[in-house]
Amino acid sequence: MAVTRPLLLAALVALASTTLAHADVLSLGKAVKEAPPNTPSGLLRPTNAMTMQEVAKKFGPPEKKFAPVGKPPITRWVYPRYTVYFENNLVIDSVVHFKALK
Repeated sequence: MAVTRPLLLAALVALASTTLAHADVLSLGKAVKEAPPNTPSGLLRPTNAMTMQEVAKKFGPPEKKFAPVGKPPITRWVYPRYTVYFENNLVIDSVVHFKALK
């Protein structure tokens, strides 16, 4: 029995769509909900658009610095209770370590 081109094409499209529909899910629900506020009474940390120089001056040197990766370059500075992510020279996010919430 010969398989027609339209039927073969439909089967390939169906297979591709099921493959593309599968994705990993990262759940940060608890960490995001329980993260302390970015205030002196919570956990003060760098905010978006601060420069590397401003972060170093206000929060001191990080425990570890990772070299820039990718384009645009993303750099990571690790502090005891949070990690700061920079794009070029500016903060794009400060993420509280989950273990710091316990």
